[in-house]
Amino acid sequence: MWSWPPPLLCHDGPVHELGLTRAVVQAVGKAAERAGAGGVEAVGLRVGSLSGAVPDALLGAWPIAAAGTLVAGARLEIETVQAAIWCSGCEAEQVVDQFFALKCPVCATPSGQLVRGREFEVAYADLDMPGEA
Repeated sequence: MWSWPPPLLCHDGPVHELGLTRAVVQAVGKAAERAGAGGVEAVGLRVGSLSGAVPDALLGAWPIAAAGTLVAGARLEIETVQAAIWCSGCEAEQVVDQFFALKCPVCATPSGQLVRGREFEVAYADLDMPGEA
């Protein structure tokens, strides 16, 4: 069966960013309720370049995930965390890309010690607190 528009696909499967943003909305909404917030003004995410999440797709899914919740209307701000490994040959962190081949891109020393780049975390939520300036 053919339909229009075609479903959004990512890596030969359905886009999972809507599910990720729904989980963020749920977690931030619960925290805002516990804090007695009247709403949420902004949410910041840290997204690693090797996390599998696509920042533009997260931004596109955000309004859909937040609709009808305490988080509706909040800005989504994304900090992309570039992946890096620890290289014992260089004795330093070295930035790697998505084609990382388990070796240092500078000296070619074998390394699988990823020190950052798989993050997907809520960094902050700016809450609208009633009665506070």
